[in-house]
Amino acid sequence: MQDDIASAGNGGVATASANGGAVGTGDINSGGNAGNAIGVGDTWGGSVGVDGGSVANQTLLSISANGGTAIADASGGDYNLAFVS
Repeated sequence: MQDDIASAGNGGVATASANGGAVGTGDINSGGNAGNAIGVGDTWGGSVGVDGGSVANQTLLSISANGGTAIADASGGDYNLAFVS
């Protein structure tokens, strides 16, 4: 025995995408990266010690290209005719 199936208002296929795409940042300047500059003038009469210290330069970036939310609807609608297959 075969079953009959009644269908009405099938919506079909719905597709959706929320692609992030591309991000353009432009120029990112993380500082002059020059370190320490030391000027020592004239010296005489003994030893001279010069210490430039430490140099650190950190650049943190947080860039996102989130696509957001994609919503698709394949509703069949109202007032459709039913058929039996």
